Amino acid sequence: MDVPGPVTRRAAAAAATMLLRTARVPRECWFVPTALLCAYGFFASLRPSEPFLTPYLLGPDKNLTEREVFNEIYPVWTYSYLVLLFPVFLATDFLRYKPVVLLQGLSLIVTWFMLLYAQGLLAIQFLEFFYGIATATEIAYYSYIYSVVDLSMYQKVTSYCRSATLVGFTVGSLLGQILVSVAGWSLFSLNVISLTCVSVAFAVAWFLPMPQKSLFFHHVPPSCRVANGVKVHSGGIATDTSASNHLPQWEDVESKIPLNTEEPPMEEQESKPDRLLVLKVLWNDFLVCYSSRPLLCWSVWWALSTCGYFQVVNYAQGLWEQVMPSRHAAIYNGGVEAVSTLLGAVAVFAVGYIKISWSTWGELTLSLFSLLIAAAVYIMDTVGNIWVCYASYVVFRIIYMLLITIATSSSMLVILHSSLWFSCLMVQSIF
Repeated sequence: MDVPGPVTRRAAAAAATMLLRTARVPRECWFVPTALLCAYGFFASLRPSEPFLTPYLLGPDKNLTEREVFNEIYPVWTYSYLVLLFPVFLATDFLRYKPVVLLQGLSLIVTWFMLLYAQGLLAIQFLEFFYGIATATEIAYYSYIYSVVDLSMYQKVTSYCRSATLVGFTVGSLLGQILVSVAGWSLFSLNVISLTCVSVAFAVAWFLPMPQKSLFFHHVPPSCRVANGVKVHSGGIATDTSASNHLPQWEDVESKIPLNTEEPPMEEQESKPDRLLVLKVLWNDFLVCYSSRPLLCWSVWWALSTCGYFQVVNYAQGLWEQVMPSRHAAIYNGGVEAVSTLLGAVAVFAVGYIKISWSTWGELTLSLFSLLIAAAVYIMDTVGNIWVCYASYVVFRIIYMLLITIATSSSMLVILHSSLWFSCLMVQSIF
């Protein structure tokens, strides 16, 4: 398309300079929101009391029985998480990520406040429900960053965000173990520290930039706006080719702008799709997911492995309690969680710099490492030695963290349309 109206060489050069400056500011586009999100993930995961949750519930502070804890309390979290996952996903897109991140922080505050002061079976079950909200809204933590960074940064920012949560959990677990074993602190005091940390995370979340666009409910149509030879495509800016041909030493530049770029009010009204149409698009994308074998492979593995991971992590403390009761011996739950999470964080961080074709080697990698995970869980369940249980648990967590990070970034890269991210989540939630 020709440039509308006469454009002087000086004005065109000024427009070119502006676009070049825009293209040279990638750090502000991804560094600030990534740093804030990583800070939030670090403090939200810094919970020294979590490795000692089962001994705390069975101890004098709550005085619950093993049957109540394992059969009536922990399952509340499992089913509430399952029921809330899909509605929370839709709400995350409709509310544009940040409010749901705030909801997660608030849910963590309520959870640990009740863990400190709530008494009785029913109250602790309500506590598990709020923890289910916190874990279901975790999708906002991981999907938020994809709305403000370029596709080429997906693998790197995914490793950063996951590493932040893993490092936070490592520091929290190690701190809890030191305070219990060395300083002799009570488990109640560890919960006070946990409540403080999640409150700090909630405060940090308020500073996250608010995206103005999302995948479905606030999507910008693929129409473009033209002004003085500059076209805007769905939040991105590109120079007009015919206009740039008249500029001396000027190359065609395309600069992607984050989703929080402001648009005129009329365009915002045009970009709001019909709610029923959104559901139809979701269903069509879900069907398209199954036509992509790599995406289907990663998604099914993601669903099954996450289900198994939650089962193992949720009841590992109960297994350790059976092998070595905390009432009769010193426990090292925090140290084990710290070691496994630290090594997992190192593996996850390294994923961001691994150059390998997962479309070629992905299935073989999944098969081999899944066998190792199964072997680790089998050994942990059958061998009655607490140190063997600890070692198997460490191996299990490291492999899972490594593969789930690869699955996340690989799924995002396989997806041709960003809305197909729904398919991965949907398959995971079904299982």
